[in-house]
Amino acid sequence: MKKLFLNLGLLLAIGASITSCREVKENVDTAGDAIESAADATKDAAKNAADKAVDAAGNAVDAAGNAIEDAAGNAVDAAGNVIEDAKDAAGNAVDAAGNVIEDAKDAAGNAVDATKDAAGNVVDGAKKIANDAADATKDAANKAADKVNLKKN
Repeated sequence: MKKLFLNLGLLLAIGASITSCREVKENVDTAGDAIESAADATKDAAKNAADKAVDAAGNAVDAAGNAIEDAAGNAVDAAGNVIEDAKDAAGNAVDAAGNVIEDAKDAAGNAVDATKDAAGNVVDGAKKIANDAADATKDAANKAADKVNLKKN
């Protein structure tokens, strides 16, 4: 009878183990399904996060590109304006220099004309003085000759 009780106890233990193993297996299957669902959800969340990160990075790159393009365009426009202003200033300087040269040329021409006129006046004055002196000398010589002739006579 002892063997009977031992066998019966063994059967009960095996029965309990089999029942426990089935429950454990069912629990493992349920846990596996839960883990698999969690892994799928994590994978989907990570994929969505990665997609959003890629979109955000693309938007940031586009925004940076637009900002750089705008800044470069503004810099080119500003440089063009500076060059245009410098060109205008250089043109104005050349015009002013041309005016100064023309004025200097006119002044030099006027000075030459004035010098010619003055020299002509000096020459004319010198001729008149020389002619007057020659006439006075002739008159004096004639008077002296007349006096000498009067004394001789």
